[in-house]
Amino acid sequence: MSLLQNGFIIAAPSSGCGKTTITLGLLRAFRQRGLPVRSAKSGPDYIDPRFHEAASGAPCVNLDAWAMSPGRIAALAAGDGLLIVEGAMGLFDGAPPDGAGATADLARQLGLPVVLVVDAARMAQSVAPLVTGFASHDNAVQIAGVILNRVGSPRHERLLRAALAPLGLPVFGAVPRATKLAHPSRHLGLVQAQERPDLEAFLDGAATTMAAALDLDALTALRGSQQATAESKIIPPPAQRIAIAQDAAFAFAYPHILSDWQSAGAEVTPFSPLADEAAPEADLIVLPGGYPELYAGRLASNSAFIKSIKSAAESTDIYGECGGYMVMGDGLTDADGTRHPMLGLLRLETSFATRKLHLGYRNLRAVGGPFPGAWAAHEFHYATTLSAKGPPLFEAQDAEGTRLPDMGLREGRACGSFAHLIDQRLPD
Repeated sequence: MSLLQNGFIIAAPSSGCGKTTITLGLLRAFRQRGLPVRSAKSGPDYIDPRFHEAASGAPCVNLDAWAMSPGRIAALAAGDGLLIVEGAMGLFDGAPPDGAGATADLARQLGLPVVLVVDAARMAQSVAPLVTGFASHDNAVQIAGVILNRVGSPRHERLLRAALAPLGLPVFGAVPRATKLAHPSRHLGLVQAQERPDLEAFLDGAATTMAAALDLDALTALRGSQQATAESKIIPPPAQRIAIAQDAAFAFAYPHILSDWQSAGAEVTPFSPLADEAAPEADLIVLPGGYPELYAGRLASNSAFIKSIKSAAESTDIYGECGGYMVMGDGLTDADGTRHPMLGLLRLETSFATRKLHLGYRNLRAVGGPFPGAWAAHEFHYATTLSAKGPPLFEAQDAEGTRLPDMGLREGRACGSFAHLIDQRLPD
């Protein structure tokens, strides 16, 4: 199936330019207008998509140009209504050594125009060479226009517009500085959407700001410039009946993987360890990533959850990713230095008392467990491994093909690792 998208990509020269706030404000503003709108997020991200869904009222997908095939990306992007894709990092920033997986790759593959968000807080005429460089860097990436962000005054806006006028690129608007639009954050990114009691007020405020500052009609007129072929092989389910933990401690599961499993006929049933719910009867129990370190004491005392997992481990496969992997271990030490006993399914001790960033794409090959074959994945956590004993779950390489230490552990029917699986690597 071929498609021509109605929509655009919101990108920026670097991180921190305000892409997320502008995206959320636009999604809510278009929704308030009654315009069918949906969204996507570039790259591996669990947190921003939940904000997108709250703003638009529609599901948000991840589009990962490093981990996914063009057909998979086109299939996930397909749909009715205006598509707004929020980029990650800078427009051309991707995996080493050549920037593979950058937001620019999505622009090329989907043929979508790019709206460049420029943080103009500390510049005036210098905006022109900055935008000129991005607009001329790659002819296959169409810069459709500019949004000026964090503009200090009407005079500041006039200076910026005058500097950009000779370029002939549309300026879709100028968003004023507004501290009320700042997001609270923690070590993996923004505080999760479900943790913000003021979320609706924030989204409505962002929508009001964007509707007043930006030319919404001009943005809705943007369209793709080429056909994209939407063909994708689904990820086969690892079991027929799958129970998956879903709550604030275990929130990091990719919707496209769960959708693939369900499309193939698997039964996927959520449960909440934080609510001390027992795991439902299943052939596979999945504990995704999230923020278990924030709830370690509570999880350690939730007897119904613990009892159900330990009982199931005798006859059921149990798999954990990142946070879920840590909960499967013997103990987890929180940021205050307090150790909490965990499920004891793996000989693993982890700690947040001393934080260390582990970040990057991973090419994996399973040596056991419920996910055989080769996988594209990513790693993003601050936990330190104090001890890990047992056979590994994956052989690993980084994005450049450099061999890394094996990842994860296996013991009996339990296994897990710090890696988040994104998509299967299929043979050429």
